[in-house]
Amino acid sequence: MFNYLFAKSKGGKFILRIEDTDQTRFVSGAENYIKEALEWSGMELDEDPWQGGDFGPYRQSERKEMYRAYADQLIESGHAYYAFDTSEELEEMRERLKRAKVPSPQYNAAVRMTMKNSLTLSADEVQAKLDANEPYTIRIKIPRNEEIRFHDIVRGWVQVNSTSMDDKVIFKSDGMPTYHLANVVDDHLMKISHVIRGEEWLPSAPLHVLLYRFLGWEDQRPEFAHLPLILRPDGNGKLSKRDGDRLGFPVFPLNWEDAVTGEKSSGYRERGYYPEAFVNMLAFLGWNPGTEKEMYSLQELIEDFTLERVGKSGSKFDADKTRWYNQQYLRLQSSESLAQGLRPLLEERGLSLADEKMGAFIELMKERATFVSDMLADTYLLEAPSVYDEKTVRKKWKEQTPERMRNLAEEFENTADFSAEKLHEVFNQFLSTNELGMGAVLPNLRVLITGKGAGPSMFEIMAFLGKEESMKRIRTGISALSNG
Repeated sequence: MFNYLFAKSKGGKFILRIEDTDQTRFVSGAENYIKEALEWSGMELDEDPWQGGDFGPYRQSERKEMYRAYADQLIESGHAYYAFDTSEELEEMRERLKRAKVPSPQYNAAVRMTMKNSLTLSADEVQAKLDANEPYTIRIKIPRNEEIRFHDIVRGWVQVNSTSMDDKVIFKSDGMPTYHLANVVDDHLMKISHVIRGEEWLPSAPLHVLLYRFLGWEDQRPEFAHLPLILRPDGNGKLSKRDGDRLGFPVFPLNWEDAVTGEKSSGYRERGYYPEAFVNMLAFLGWNPGTEKEMYSLQELIEDFTLERVGKSGSKFDADKTRWYNQQYLRLQSSESLAQGLRPLLEERGLSLADEKMGAFIELMKERATFVSDMLADTYLLEAPSVYDEKTVRKKWKEQTPERMRNLAEEFENTADFSAEKLHEVFNQFLSTNELGMGAVLPNLRVLITGKGAGPSMFEIMAFLGKEESMKRIRTGISALSNG
């Protein structure tokens, strides 16, 4: 999303590239899910695998052939080498280093000359292994004891000594590049101006800086901006997919197949969130506009977004704030829009509501709703209560209450104008005449008509139900509670 906001704020292009070099993680249908999710969020793509563009293909698996030439170039220039080590030999190396009390065992400048690679084997041995199709990887040759320095828009100047870096695999035995080589090559060929990604990629940035230099592209290197992590609600560690599942809010579908088929999916769209609420939530995870403003349209975010206002420290995920955003956007929806979502829910539950009543129903219920479905959490506007709130009855229903409520009902019965305003007036007059407080009467009126201890305006509810239904509920409730 920050890539999108930055690109649009600068008049640039927002490009989707599918980075599928790890074929073991491929899931059929996942691409379409990504496409639909972006479209749902309102983030329109300028170039992608489906509509193409000037710098395609946009799937790395379809660009496979071009990467090998750059890997070969790095070998020829002495900046990379063939490694023929087996998995068993690599494991033995790590165990050997652990026994030697090396804190971070890795394949680096201190180790590579003890391993089976084109730096330790003769040219004839290397060629023989290649001719025999012996499995190999290609590793970058990290220089010894060099200070690698680069500027990050969010972090400022970053400096790393190459001694702490390992000779990463840049080309795998299956003929596919790793993320490191593929992204550097693609970013250069696609003329990417800015690389905006998560903080977890910051340790890899020095490697990418070296790759740009080794490939002769140092002057065309994009600018880096590494975004802060999204943290768990308690701030203790990076937010994970399972945290959301455990704590009851979406992070990401735990199972891609479920997301693709729509079964058991835990995405925001599937749970009924508005895209505007989702976008607002995402925008404030790491970015601050510098004002008190909290509600932003996507266009307003584009106009106000800058990378300079992205923080360095992690941002705690707040599921309650996300729900708050959804509540605000639900209240901004038109009655007709909400009715479209409400009608199928009514049908599913075997409930009915006349079209002429729909608008009034929505206006009554939406103020307490976070999702459209919440408007049916209580159905007292659609059907008379069969049970009455125990806490309210226990605290408020006294010996004199039945007679008092019958007298109030008689006042309502004699009212020709059954509007909310008139009902409120009649109610206030009843309290004044009988020298009663609000708390002695209103909670009992509510529990008789709705069965609940709290809710929207009682007089709006009565006006919605009409005189006949309201009087019937009062009489039925008095009888039930008096006998009880």
